[in-house]
Amino acid sequence: MEITLLIRILSSVLANSSPLVIAAMGETISERAGVINLSLDGSIMLSAMSGFAVAYLTGNVVLGFLAAMMVGALMALVIAFASITLHQDQVAVGFVLTLLGAELANFLGEPFVRRPGPRVPYMPIPLLRDIPVVGEIFFRQDILVYASIVLIVVVWFWIFKTQAGLRLRGVGERPEAAFARGVSVNRLRYLYTVVGGALVGIAGAAYSLSVKLGWSEGHTLGNGWIALAIVIFGGWHPFRVAFGAYLFGVLISLGGILQRSIPGVPTQVFQAAPFALMILVLLFVSGGALERLLSLFPPRMRRVVGDALRVAPPSALARPFVTE
Repeated sequence: MEITLLIRILSSVLANSSPLVIAAMGETISERAGVINLSLDGSIMLSAMSGFAVAYLTGNVVLGFLAAMMVGALMALVIAFASITLHQDQVAVGFVLTLLGAELANFLGEPFVRRPGPRVPYMPIPLLRDIPVVGEIFFRQDILVYASIVLIVVVWFWIFKTQAGLRLRGVGERPEAAFARGVSVNRLRYLYTVVGGALVGIAGAAYSLSVKLGWSEGHTLGNGWIALAIVIFGGWHPFRVAFGAYLFGVLISLGGILQRSIPGVPTQVFQAAPFALMILVLLFVSGGALERLLSLFPPRMRRVVGDALRVAPPSALARPFVTE
């Protein structure tokens, strides 16, 4: 019975974490190019509303996702234009867009609150779904879960194994050197910021059309900030970022389990615990506590563990590139 429950929990974690994985992959691409899309929370919320509204009105989930992609890409384009062309502060512009996106989502989404609508269909993979344990966890999901797993590998391969990925890292780390080699720095920053925003839009629609069906005020509130934190926690590396997203999903599930096991504790404690733990982990990884802990390890192990845990943002992150 315990094994059956564990399998069900892990399967649920995989499904519920998929939008967070997609959003975090989009933000990883954007930040690798040197642009912080701080509008993530508002963008996810507006995309979730738009995706559900279009899917509800047309009866077509695909059109819902396309609409959400366009919303996410448009929000990112505003960030790109303000920071790359107008040289405005990315953090300030992103924060304003977060508030605007959330308010627009709540206002425009009023007619769709708590309306039943279409959802992403369940798509178990024949043969693979019958594999004991693994099949039950990984291959009895919907297409979004499969796509999120593939996306992790694709983003890693693109960033670290292709010439295009080398240019991407170049415009985020050393834009001057990339420009000297003939790379159009600002054009690539525009491209990757918009692509990252489109993925954030898909993540928003995933919440309203797959994970948390329907639309309501504050439907995805807080998940954009968590995605931003996970990118930092993951050190801007796709595999580590994905691990952070799944870890957060596990913490959410544990909160639900503990809430049922300890009914005397207020439910708000378990709801807030994953967010608090994520903040503590970020402080630990980015602060001096990590260095003090590493000093206790033998030199060789210290180097290996340190390389795995240290986080360092792209050198030119949030810094405009101006050609003379």
